Amino acid sequence: MPDTPVVHVLNGPNLNLLGTREPEVYGHATLADVQAICERAADGATVVFRQTNHEGELVDWVQEARQSASALVINAAAYTHTSIALLDALRTLTIPVVECHLSNPMAREAFRHTSYVSLAATGIVSGFGAHSYDLAVKAALRLVRDRAASPAR
Repeated sequence: MPDTPVVHVLNGPNLNLLGTREPEVYGHATLADVQAICERAADGATVVFRQTNHEGELVDWVQEARQSASALVINAAAYTHTSIALLDALRTLTIPVVECHLSNPMAREAFRHTSYVSLAATGIVSGFGAHSYDLAVKAALRLVRDRAASPAR
């Protein structure tokens, strides 16, 4: 891994519509606003920020993170609740994985209560709107720094 941590922030389907899609649920921040929040939260770390509406592309990006990321923050959106392929890809990672959601899935429809991403995640941040990303990036970087500071076992 590089001396400067690299955090991949991956976003799933329909998040390109942030700010206009169901603002009562997801808020008024746009995806560009979320990217700026992540870059500020990274405090000098490199942020690779991506969004896709395609499951296979998201899986490809998770696999890429195996080689180039120090940590992964992922809001898989609807794929959180449906994608075993994404779970399988996430399970190949040895870096911290922070699941992130704008809303609180547990306070929503029952089908959103199942998260395949959670089965591979180090931790979850949800329900704080765009601020969830700030918390998730900071938590991911804290885990990276804690690992670097701990003695080798």
